[in-house]
Amino acid sequence: MNTQQGRLDKILSSELKQSRNQVEQLIKGGGVFVDGVQIFRPAFILKGGEKISFNIPDKPKISSMWDLTNMEIEILYEDAEFLVLNKPPFLAVHSAPSLQEATLCDWLQSRGFTLSTLNGEERMGIVHRLDKQTSGAIVVAKNNTAHIALAKQLESREMGRYYLALIDLPLKDEGMFECYMARNPRNRLKMAKCEKNQGRYSCSYFIQLAECTYSSLIAAKLKTGRTHQIRCHLEQLGRHILGDKLYGYGGKFEGRVLLHAYGLYLKHPISAKEYLFQAPIFNDMQEYLQKNCPEPILEKCLNLSSIIKNFNNYY
Repeated sequence: MNTQQGRLDKILSSELKQSRNQVEQLIKGGGVFVDGVQIFRPAFILKGGEKISFNIPDKPKISSMWDLTNMEIEILYEDAEFLVLNKPPFLAVHSAPSLQEATLCDWLQSRGFTLSTLNGEERMGIVHRLDKQTSGAIVVAKNNTAHIALAKQLESREMGRYYLALIDLPLKDEGMFECYMARNPRNRLKMAKCEKNQGRYSCSYFIQLAECTYSSLIAAKLKTGRTHQIRCHLEQLGRHILGDKLYGYGGKFEGRVLLHAYGLYLKHPISAKEYLFQAPIFNDMQEYLQKNCPEPILEKCLNLSSIIKNFNNYY
């Protein structure tokens, strides 16, 4: 029995210890009932005294729109609770109204994986996301218990990633960058720095790994997880990821945004055992590095243990 007054999504988020986005997807997917009536509006106002119930689907509906026979995605780890995948570039994680192509969620469902249902039918299993052009390690929950535990780790930063990026100019300084972020009022596809009362706090750490021909290889570590955070922060520093024209890259490289989630750490959602996964770099980024960075330096700077050790200097 509900004892609070206010928005359904806000109250439910607090009670379930889930993000507002997750609860919103559950409500919009028809999984929430108030006094026996199915509610689809996250902003529905509760007055107190209502009975709230759930109807979360047990099995995903397999998308038959796309032929995914030839789509292969590397599984870095799998057990009964979760998967870790190496997401290829140019693959969206989940569907959107404007997206007319297969997604990572479509692939997961086509392979018959049992997935968590907390985020609704269109985002089954998805604990966190990567931009379409960004490649690398991504976690997928197989059940709701694992999803809740992993989502809490993401919020507390017990789960996190180490990114590799190729940028147009060397970093002036290594270390922390922080600001408040919100949607860019001139271009809603972008995020931008803003005043404290207009957005959300964001914090990143950057270290220089190697200077390459007409570019630099850096590593990034996030303290917060805002949309486009690395890309937006680098733009504020006067640096741009190769291929990232949305955030101001104006060089000659014509490929995708060369950003890769290289390392991912987490605790097992049941046993609490600590894991560290390394996602191999994809061919386009690997070929660029081999052509433009000295091989002896490259081998040393791509050592994940060394990258983690360097970041520990800033924590």
